[in-house]
Amino acid sequence: MRRPIGWVVAHYAMLLVLAFLCVAPILVIFATSLRQQVDIFAEPLNFLFTPTLENYRAVLQEDKFDRYLGNSLFVGVVSTVLTLVLGCMAAYGLARFRFRGRSTIAYTTLLLRTVPLTVMAIPVFMIWNQWGLVNSLPGLILLYVAVNLPFTIWLLYGFVLQVPRELEEAAAIDGCGPVRVFTSVLLPLLAPGLAAASIFTFRISWNEFILALVLTDRHTRTLPVAASLFITDIGVDWGKVMAMASLIALPPLLFTFIAARQIISGLTAGAVKG
Repeated sequence: MRRPIGWVVAHYAMLLVLAFLCVAPILVIFATSLRQQVDIFAEPLNFLFTPTLENYRAVLQEDKFDRYLGNSLFVGVVSTVLTLVLGCMAAYGLARFRFRGRSTIAYTTLLLRTVPLTVMAIPVFMIWNQWGLVNSLPGLILLYVAVNLPFTIWLLYGFVLQVPRELEEAAAIDGCGPVRVFTSVLLPLLAPGLAAASIFTFRISWNEFILALVLTDRHTRTLPVAASLFITDIGVDWGKVMAMASLIALPPLLFTFIAARQIISGLTAGAVKG
């Protein structure tokens, strides 16, 4: 049955509006990063301006930009890898081993992810201070693993359930041990789920601000915290803030576009019945 032409037009018009609402903040950030300070505060706002890369040049020439970039990459990559390793093993155990409360544990893990990170700032700081983990990258990595692990377990749990047990049993009959079955048979089939989990984990570890602000110092700052340095008593240097925001947003966007198909497949396959 063909839909009325008016319905089709309205459908695509709504999709265009939603797409614009999603893209508009990114366009505003990027456009502002190309403006001089005088153009940003011009009244009325002038949509036609001469682009400049001065804000990017100033940000990249900051004395400690390389250190902040290295901190963000180290924290993001290490926390993502650790979360995927632990989450994959936990999801496999929940999906394959039978014990009382298995499904309850699998689905209630996601509730831990609903706790706002802002609420955790002070308690985490007090605990991390007692353990000597404040102002250290390992302390930040440990926290991000704890924050991201519930969602990763929930996502991969549903995905592991879709892998037929017969494949693992056939590999075991052929002489593969448990580790070989897990690495050679299961992991390749979990690639879409791992891709989806990795982008969400990396994005949170890369972009998170509140906990990184509380738990780092001038030597262990990440890029989001470094962006706040352009907010001073004199005012806000919006050009540099937006230039830093554009640089911060670039890696997750590229990662998402590259792994888009895997991410969509992983999300749809992971959201299944237990």
